[in-house]
Amino acid sequence: MGSGLNFLDLILEASVLVQLVMLALVGMSVMSWAIIFQRKKAISDALNGAKRFEQKFWSGIDLSKLYNEVSARPGGASGVEALFVAGFKEFARHKKNTFQSASIVMEGTHRSMRVALSREVEKLESSLSFLATVGSISPYIGLFGTVWGIMNAFIALGEVKQATLQMVAPGIAEALIATAMGLFAAIPAVIAYNRFANKVEKLEGNYINFMEEFANILHRQAAAQIEAKANVSA
Repeated sequence: MGSGLNFLDLILEASVLVQLVMLALVGMSVMSWAIIFQRKKAISDALNGAKRFEQKFWSGIDLSKLYNEVSARPGGASGVEALFVAGFKEFARHKKNTFQSASIVMEGTHRSMRVALSREVEKLESSLSFLATVGSISPYIGLFGTVWGIMNAFIALGEVKQATLQMVAPGIAEALIATAMGLFAAIPAVIAYNRFANKVEKLEGNYINFMEEFANILHRQAAAQIEAKANVSA
């Protein structure tokens, strides 16, 4: 190994096992960055979509008209729109039964919206577990490659009569690259996971708030309709 040895030379001259460790870490890093960009877009779209829909919802638009508009959209409803569609659809179905009380109508409506909420949160959390896994195991994988590389360097060093720093330094350097690559894969994954997890938690809170406010509106409508029918019957 000459003094002009560069980073690529160190990787190419590493042992097969250390090279496999490096390759695995590069693959995990590439997949992490792909997920980071994909999740960033998905969560950003969900936040912007929720803001746009709630502005329209609270503008005083007729709920039946809004339901038809959202339901007819290509690709179907997503995010807070999915909660609205699920709740309004179930509410309209129960409302046809004139013998049901407002509490029974709202029980089915609430259940339908909770199922929709669970599905939407699951979509938002998609692949976040992979980022958490990469963030937790990458440093250990890199450390394994480093330990193996240093062990090989010292074994090779024991086979010579006179050891010098120039002889052992390249072997240790190529081993430490594995640790550096492990940290390079782990740090962005941990940062992204924490950031996205906080945003998903915030979105879930917004969804729950909307669900409760929407349920109150529907409950008032159901109670008023049942009372009106009771007055007509009387």
